[in-house]
Amino acid sequence: MEDRWISVDEIADHLGIKRDTVYKWISERQMPGHKIGRIWKFNT
Repeated sequence: MEDRWISVDEIADHLGIKRDTVYKWISERQMPGHKIGRIWKFNT
């Protein structure tokens, strides 16, 4: 099965929070993500 990568916007929509909150959680190392260039992606 192929891994699905989702964006910050998709994570924020799914959780019902703002994009800024997602970036805050990333910076506090409470949300694992992978930076691809300038874009953060999350493996589901």
